[in-house]
Amino acid sequence: MLEISPKTNLLEQESYKYSLQDVAEPNLQRDFYSYGTVPKVAFNHRRVPINMPEEIWITDTSLRDGQQSVEPYSVEQIVKIYKLLSKLGGPFGIIRQTEFFIYSKKDREALEKCMELDLKFPQITSWIRASKEDFKLVRDLGIKETGILVSCSDYHIFKKMKMTRRQALEYYLSTVADAFDAGVIPRCHLEDITRADFYGFVVPFVNELQEMSRQAGIPVKIRACDTMGYGVPYTEVALPRSVAGIIYGLQHHAEVPSECLEWHGHNDFYKAVANASTAWLYGASAVNCSLLGIGERTGNIPLEAMVFEYASLRGSMDGMDPTVITEIAEFFQNEVGYDIPPMTPFVGRSFNSTRAGIHADGLMKDAEIYTIFDTEKLLNRPATVEISKTSGTAGIAYWINQHYRLTGDSQVTKQDKLVTDLKLWVDSLYEQGRQTVVSHKEMEEEIALMAPGRFDK
Repeated sequence: MLEISPKTNLLEQESYKYSLQDVAEPNLQRDFYSYGTVPKVAFNHRRVPINMPEEIWITDTSLRDGQQSVEPYSVEQIVKIYKLLSKLGGPFGIIRQTEFFIYSKKDREALEKCMELDLKFPQITSWIRASKEDFKLVRDLGIKETGILVSCSDYHIFKKMKMTRRQALEYYLSTVADAFDAGVIPRCHLEDITRADFYGFVVPFVNELQEMSRQAGIPVKIRACDTMGYGVPYTEVALPRSVAGIIYGLQHHAEVPSECLEWHGHNDFYKAVANASTAWLYGASAVNCSLLGIGERTGNIPLEAMVFEYASLRGSMDGMDPTVITEIAEFFQNEVGYDIPPMTPFVGRSFNSTRAGIHADGLMKDAEIYTIFDTEKLLNRPATVEISKTSGTAGIAYWINQHYRLTGDSQVTKQDKLVTDLKLWVDSLYEQGRQTVVSHKEMEEEIALMAPGRFDK
């Protein structure tokens, strides 16, 4: 049958309707995933069109998925994180939503304190077990949307849940019906989608959800969860690993609109950020992230990374305040006690730092030579040097100028006697077998000995 597509305004063949394939044995995608070998990336040379939504945004799971991977946050810490998310996301809600646990008394106390702040963004959602009692709890708390786990690979359906595909589908649909009965928007978390039978289970299941949604007059949201980080961003990759193919298939075969489609990824193969950007490019309005990427195993998509991906793709921060990222990093280090690996982009101690004298020499001449962007303006963190055996006089001079905030004619040069004397002192430390960088305190103490009172102001 031919009909005009409301998406393309072209005459198209009516999409094929996929039916549930209720197989007797699980399809474990062994061509891709043989447990004793590295997962394989197969290509089928099928391209799908880029389909960037009119509006894209970030959602947050720091207080749900992220909190499962660190020591439990206190109520005060949860409220602080929520405030920081709101400040970072700005007035237009680029950080649109964040999700909370609601099971314990502490969870509910934190949620209620955040709701009392009456911040427009991020909107508060929840994550629950699939039961009538939990849906009633969500409704009574005044939450309009909740996440529901609907695992979709045969690894989970057969091996964990001990069900058939038909049994799992019927269980999930009855659960979603409970959400609709409670007047709550269900956000269905399609766990392990990159190992699922996409056409044999995922598409027919989502089609059923869409039909229920139309009948209930309540939207249903779809979160495509790359639970094990198997997704890949390359073009012409075969399902189930193709991020572009998953997003295209959910839109084209299951009619999920962009604003109801969300990507949730993990970083097991270092592809979390690239996969999330690909999901945006091919039609998902939302990418689900956590602050500092904290999450299961290798972590979730780092939220701060997607702030800069957004700005790269849109050409604007659209009201976001990226300097808050530095506040967030300091909060996690100083108040939560979370150790941020020093090389972590945007938030690590060394992300815009160098130990190489030749790089420091470039920084002294023009910071743009060796800095990814104006980190002082965008992150409130100027480029820095760490003093080591390779810093040279350029590194020492740059360190002094930055540390003591020297400008103009008051700046020291590589030829300054203090700088050359410090270079001899640093060299002597490493000649004696030192392995670590020279700390700020050590530099301050040595400068006080060599040039007492010079930088007191």
